[in-house]
Amino acid sequence: MKRHLVIATAAAAALVAGGTVTAVAVSGDGAPAGRSDAPTRQADGPGRPGTEDAREAAAAKVTAPQAAAAALKAVPGTVTGLDLDRDRPGLVWDADVLGKDGTWHELTLDAGDARVLNQHVEQGDDDHARERAALKSARTDAAGAARKAAAAHGTVTSVELDGDHRARAVWEVETVTKDGKEHTLLVDPNSGKLTAAPAHDADDDDNDGADD
Repeated sequence: MKRHLVIATAAAAALVAGGTVTAVAVSGDGAPAGRSDAPTRQADGPGRPGTEDAREAAAAKVTAPQAAAAALKAVPGTVTGLDLDRDRPGLVWDADVLGKDGTWHELTLDAGDARVLNQHVEQGDDDHARERAALKSARTDAAGAARKAAAAHGTVTSVELDGDHRARAVWEVETVTKDGKEHTLLVDPNSGKLTAAPAHDADDDDNDGADD
């Protein structure tokens, strides 16, 4: 009843003003019953795990071993970590290097041509005692760990020396295959042995695919 009264009142007002009117039917709860011209927002569907890493891996022209070599050319020493990153403009490799001078260096390299975009010395207390000890006896470096992991499970997107893994240091390597599946693998710095990370250790490995 109220809906008809609204339409009739609007039509009468339009006739008095000498204009026209477009009647819009209103449902009992106040919402338009017909089509609305207002834009509607579709709910985002669930994203496929690993697709962003897969896109980054496909876009990077510089591999992890190449990024390690470029970092060591800028700062002689030992690479302790590599991470493919798009958090800043462009795609880059973030590299951590223990320099021959005993200081820790952080570098940013272009993932397209390996140019050093930024570098600085890490400030603050040195809490890398276990990593230092592991690197002294390591026979497999970051580049070697990356090559070994890539041969088994796709493109490397991250390499890190984990000094707290079950009371021993290991290279933790993350890879992604072209179908977007992520893998987390462990490489022993001394023996070079490659193993799959336990499921509870692979925090970011949604696919748990390092077992195959």
